[in-house]
Amino acid sequence: MLAPGTVAPEFTLPDQDGTDVRLADERGHWVVLWWYPKASTPG
Repeated sequence: MLAPGTVAPEFTLPDQDGTDVRLADERGHWVVLWWYPKASTPG
């Protein structure tokens, strides 16, 4: 868990089309991460 105001660590994630997106490429823009932690899991 990051404390409020902490700079996020660098990461790369695939977008909805499978293209890798790096946080560094979005520097200076607002970034929203949305995921479903229980998606594709039983229960």
